[in-house]
Amino acid sequence: MSVPQPSAGTEAGTQAVIVVGVDGSAPSVQALRWAGRLAPTLGASIAAVAAWEFPAESAFGAYPPVDWNPEQDAAAALDEAVTEAFGEAVPDGLQRRVLRGQAARVLLEESRPAAMLIVGSRGHGGFAGLLLGSVSSACAEHAGCPVLVVHESGAPGREAEGAAS
Repeated sequence: MSVPQPSAGTEAGTQAVIVVGVDGSAPSVQALRWAGRLAPTLGASIAAVAAWEFPAESAFGAYPPVDWNPEQDAAAALDEAVTEAFGEAVPDGLQRRVLRGQAARVLLEESRPAAMLIVGSRGHGGFAGLLLGSVSSACAEHAGCPVLVVHESGAPGREAEGAAS
């Protein structure tokens, strides 16, 4: 019985990519750590993806500040998560992508040619997450590649290593 291998890329000579959904939450940092561990095994690079969008309308009468820039906030959250996950040892070739759109749609589109998609089990959900649905559930159900859903406490990372001692 043979085990299916991830595609080496979409074109001859391209490297496989692991797409990681990053929203700045602890599970998304753990997802980055998983990608860091899996990428060498799969011969893959990592694409850390943060999605942003303007609110469709105000929530409970509250509007964002006039000078608010959600794209800059997403880029800052992405940079902070990469630093938290890897410190100074950022994997070679890691790409940071900040893209406009609903998170699940952006991740599904970005993962089309990917060897794997990794997402956290819960990001910045809460009440908004209940209204919008689960990004990880949508990705697991609709992605065209394998999907790894990471829980905050279930990843190989600095916290797990420290907890064992």
